[in-house]
Amino acid sequence: QVQLVESGGGLVQAGGSLRISCAASGRSFTYYTMGWFRQAPGKEREFVAALTWTGGSTRYTDSVKGRFTISRDNAKNTVYLQMNSLKPEDTAVYYCAAKAGASLVSASRLYDYWGQGTQVTVSS
Repeated sequence: QVQLVESGGGLVQAGGSLRISCAASGRSFTYYTMGWFRQAPGKEREFVAALTWTGGSTRYTDSVKGRFTISRDNAKNTVYLQMNSLKPEDTAVYYCAAKAGASLVSASRLYDYWGQGTQVTVSS
């Protein structure tokens, strides 16, 4: 049974940094793509970043390029999202997701597994 468990969310001031984690279990994710999505109140869930577990290719939405970095730790089966220069508009619940196959897609409907989410709040 696949489980994705996010952690590390919290409250941070604008301009600050935060790293959130996604611990993955239940199967090998060797040929999977891992993604981060976010959903702000009253808005649709949006793609933030994705990474192929093997090879480590990455993709980011334009609004976070140069500020966010997605990475993974193979030994810990964990994916991270390092968020720097945070802005109030980054406030959202952040979700980890996984899909079979190494393709950096941004459509949430293509991801097979989801975590429960972690709240990130950026104060101005």
